[in-house]
Amino acid sequence: MFFPSGTHKDHGLAFNPLKAIISPRPIGWISSIGADGVHNLAPYSFFNAISESPPMVAFSGSPGAQGDKDSIKNIEETGDFVVNIVSSHLMDAMNITSASLPRDVSEFDQAKLTATPSRFVSSPHVGESPCYLECRLWQILDLPQAANGEHGRLVIGEVLGIGIDDAIITPEGQLDVTKYQPAARLGYKDYAIIDKVFELDRPNP
Repeated sequence: MFFPSGTHKDHGLAFNPLKAIISPRPIGWISSIGADGVHNLAPYSFFNAISESPPMVAFSGSPGAQGDKDSIKNIEETGDFVVNIVSSHLMDAMNITSASLPRDVSEFDQAKLTATPSRFVSSPHVGESPCYLECRLWQILDLPQAANGEHGRLVIGEVLGIGIDDAIITPEGQLDVTKYQPAARLGYKDYAIIDKVFELDRPNP
């Protein structure tokens, strides 16, 4: 099967398979704070690391009924955000924060999560998260306009600080992902949990 993008229904596919093809994807659980001091927390599956030196991450969001999502509005106002990692035991809380709430309502409160002060940025991090990245905004890019006239926005940030739960660090000084089992986004309503890993050595030159 092959078809031009956007014509999947003409070829017997009820939903766009793009997200199912590009999977698993890490979940960027983005916490931010607005100029009004209200905390926001929302998951983004179009998220990843894009550079190691300097350490940079990026996520993108599509506009909602009221324009840009609160995360992006807040980041534009305050210039920073935090990426929180979703572990297996935080899946339900993450799902609660995906709801569309009024801007003056904090998702931290709705999901009964702890908004913990960060070291280098004004945005709080999720106290229950096993790892988090404190980020300073580098740039927000407008993505190309879609067929419906809307365009998403790509947020790029520089990682200023990294927080890790000591309990998931091995004696060898590495993170053991099987101890916190990060969640990943698949297509449709599907998710995966990383609970098994294996090593693969690169071939010698």
